[in-house]
Amino acid sequence: MTRRPDPVSGLRPLPEPAPATGFGKLPVGRWFTIAGAGIALVFVIATVVTVSLIEQTRDARETVLDVIDPAALRTLEISNALSSQESAVRTYGRTNEEVSLRGYREAVATEAVALRALTDLVPRMPESETVAAEVARLKAAGEAWRRDYAEKLIASVPTLKTEAAARNAPANAALFTEIRRSLTVLQDHLNELHAMGSARLESGWQALYLALIGVASVLLLAGIASLVIVRYAVLRPLAELNDQVRAVAQGDFDHRLKVERPAELAELSGHVDAMRRRIIAEWRRVVAAQRKLEDQATELRRSNSELEQFAYVASHDLQEPLRKVASFTQMLEQRYGDQLDERARQYIAFSVDGAKRMQLLINDLLDFSRVGRLGGERTRIDAAVPLRAALNNLEAQIEDAGATVTFDEMPEVYGNRAQLTQLFQNLVSNAVKFHGEEPPRVHIGVRRDGEMWEFSCTDNGIGIESKYTDRIFLIFQRLHGRDVYAGTGIGLALCKKIVEYHGGRIWVDTEATDGPGTTFRWTLPSGDMDE
Repeated sequence: MTRRPDPVSGLRPLPEPAPATGFGKLPVGRWFTIAGAGIALVFVIATVVTVSLIEQTRDARETVLDVIDPAALRTLEISNALSSQESAVRTYGRTNEEVSLRGYREAVATEAVALRALTDLVPRMPESETVAAEVARLKAAGEAWRRDYAEKLIASVPTLKTEAAARNAPANAALFTEIRRSLTVLQDHLNELHAMGSARLESGWQALYLALIGVASVLLLAGIASLVIVRYAVLRPLAELNDQVRAVAQGDFDHRLKVERPAELAELSGHVDAMRRRIIAEWRRVVAAQRKLEDQATELRRSNSELEQFAYVASHDLQEPLRKVASFTQMLEQRYGDQLDERARQYIAFSVDGAKRMQLLINDLLDFSRVGRLGGERTRIDAAVPLRAALNNLEAQIEDAGATVTFDEMPEVYGNRAQLTQLFQNLVSNAVKFHGEEPPRVHIGVRRDGEMWEFSCTDNGIGIESKYTDRIFLIFQRLHGRDVYAGTGIGLALCKKIVEYHGGRIWVDTEATDGPGTTFRWTLPSGDMDE
């Protein structure tokens, strides 16, 4: 799609830069997204492994501390209770004392409590079926010892007295040996499970430490990856672009600006390089235009010099023949007037009038050409000074017309006194000249308009039709014939040139008056601009 040029500058929009290739196609956000996704995946995996190891380590710790160690303690309590039972029964068999029998009963109760606690722990143990079988074997051995030895001895003591212990001693040795064997198997197995649990706990802690080191390594790698991405995808391309821009700023205007990555900087460098080429092209065009303008200025200065020479000739050499024509024609009429008929005297009057109007036209043209060229220096001046000078120059015209001229208090403006006098004089002269049946009334008003003063000249004259308001400021444009109103048609054009030379504008306000009359408005810079 062809893009339209800018309506003000006439420049077409810059073309789109060439798209980046390779890794340069990736914007900075995509670089960080990819790196962040990879780091997040590794971090999630490391976190899952770490949590799993923590759970395993916690299970191993609970198994050792809350199951195996209490089971070993209960087994020791059972062993102590069985030893207490055997000692109490033998003592009771030798002494027949009731205290020993109570000790035996208490030891049996202690064994039962410890056995129940051990049985409750068995399902939570590793190799629980084997441990359960060993506990059952121990329990059965204890019950067999009590049934076949302890209870029989206790029952026979009242009859056999001290001989009961001796008779049951072989059964006690055989049955308690089985208890000791069962206890040894159970305790050895519990010790083995304790060692296995401790080893598992130790390996779990080591694995957990390794996992935490892995997580820390992932965080460290994430930081390193971020630094690498920032350096590779941001800092280094920015440094390259900065060096290229510095080279252009130092005068190497043909230095190409190009950054390969990331996509944003690649596009930015493309736009900046396109602007560089546009600026260089426009600069070269401006240099060529400036040279052409300098040539034209030189030619204009030469032309102005010739114009000044022409003005000098027009003001002196051209007017001298006109004065001679007018004076000698008048002398011809005075000397031979009685010999001339009415038509000849009319021809002489036409010649004199034409010469005088030619002189007036030349003077007006000279005034028009001098605006802004000769003696046009501007300073702070009270606007009342040129206004009163203009009224003094028009005093005879105002008195002959019976006109009344009023004006507001005038401000200070920044302008040329002679030209402002001519401006006021032309406007007031027109207001007095183009009057109606009533005596002319002219008022010069003024008001502040931002940095400018807006002046107005209002009269009660014949007025101007709205369709002629633009035409009247053109040179040699007249709305009335010379036989009706005298003049060269340069006055308002001269006013326009003076106002524009001062940086203002002049126009006809067609809505300012109710009824006949005309209001001219123009702006002049305030006197405080000359600071």
